[in-house]
Amino acid sequence: MSIFGIVIFLLIGGMAFWMLLFLMGFILPYWITLGVFEMLRPKRILEEETES
Repeated sequence: MSIFGIVIFLLIGGMAFWMLLFLMGFILPYWITLGVFEMLRPKRILEEETES
């Protein structure tokens, strides 16, 4: 029965490892890129004030 526990532990640990690898390799750069483009985009607050 202890072998079953070790296998379950390694299975869950492996899934957590691959999830972290996916997050660090794809989601984090995607999130940073979106943030950079949002900061570089010109704001339209002044244009909206002059139109009113």
